[in-house]
Amino acid sequence: MIVDTLGLMVGLIVHSADIQDRDGAPDLLKSIRHRWPWLLHVFADGGYAGDKLKRRLKKIGRWTIEIIKRSDKAKGFEVLPRRWVIERTFAWLGRCRRLAKDVERSIASAETSIMIAHIRLITRRLARYGFR
Repeated sequence: MIVDTLGLMVGLIVHSADIQDRDGAPDLLKSIRHRWPWLLHVFADGGYAGDKLKRRLKKIGRWTIEIIKRSDKAKGFEVLPRRWVIERTFAWLGRCRRLAKDVERSIASAETSIMIAHIRLITRRLARYGFR
């Protein structure tokens, strides 16, 4: 899942568990590059570090990636810049009971459930602020 700086979903791909997130990231970025051409900088956690991902990103567009790593000196919980944005989005979506357990039979069904949860989140937010 890719989110913007507000934590709103920009792109989503669900893949099987045998594919690492780092290996699925180029496909996800490729899926959003035409809809969001001005997005060029990506923040990611340490699991996305490595030259392999950087090389693949150069092939599909002008992406720059900034890896947000936890300090080795940190003890206990520490808020990392930009990392909390995606974690907050996961927490918002985690409030949806259907996403609490993975019971979907297909990848399309899993993606649809996440999209419905996100639509619900956005519509409730719009209703709260009185936008019409």
